[in-house]
Amino acid sequence: MRFSINTVLFVSPFTNASTPLFRKFKRWGFDAVELLIEDPRHIDPVFVRRELDRQGLVCGSVAAGLGPDRDLRGSLASRRRGVKFLCALLDQMVTLDCPALVGPVYSYAGRAGAATPAERRRQWRTVVKNLKTIAAYAEARGKIICVEPLNRFETDFLNTAEQGLQLIEDVNSPALKLHLDTFHTNIEEKHLDQAILQSSRHLAHLHVCGADRGTPGKDHTDWRGMAAALKKIKYNGDVVVESVTLDVPRIARCAAIWRRMEPTRDEIACDGLKFLRKTLG
Repeated sequence: MRFSINTVLFVSPFTNASTPLFRKFKRWGFDAVELLIEDPRHIDPVFVRRELDRQGLVCGSVAAGLGPDRDLRGSLASRRRGVKFLCALLDQMVTLDCPALVGPVYSYAGRAGAATPAERRRQWRTVVKNLKTIAAYAEARGKIICVEPLNRFETDFLNTAEQGLQLIEDVNSPALKLHLDTFHTNIEEKHLDQAILQSSRHLAHLHVCGADRGTPGKDHTDWRGMAAALKKIKYNGDVVVESVTLDVPRIARCAAIWRRMEPTRDEIACDGLKFLRKTLG
């Protein structure tokens, strides 16, 4: 099990100029970094890989920044752009030596409406078709894609581990895995440990933060139950601190963050990592 940190806690968009963050992450004791890439043109993967190597870090995962113009359940044009974008990230991951593309790779965060059952079935078929294409592209490059359910306020498409597992079954590719996030599971799952146990065969990625998007451990999340469940399924994927603060205004607006959860971002990262190593390590 590696402990990683998502760059979104400190910067958006992530670019070549953001790589000095790596020194700080290494000093705090992280093993890996998760890059939120919003446009492949924002980075030179050769340069980013070199800067990671300099600090003794690895790119554990790339989080995909989809938008309305890259929606796998949107218009034909947006679906094509979405497939092209995700495949471009997979190409960059080869250079980065990064194993996993993660996040809500089916649509963009914030699309939440009341689709009719017939429309929902149509959207589901469309997403499955496009994910089959992307998963085959990932498999050919030795990469995996970890699909993330979001809470009901951020998507109406995939909210629970059970729905994620159904999507994985329908796509039917060894490259497609499940990504759970403690913030979303706190809203959508009755019991976090049961969601983990239910997902044991396919769970490959985990985002963690406090229930209020703050520091892991300074909240009511059942961390002990989570630790026991991860141990029982012998989880060996990354555990990634992914919090959102007012310090990155664009992401704060997207995540509906209107107040300061902790005094500093550094506290979220440092205290969170100490707690996770003690509780999960």
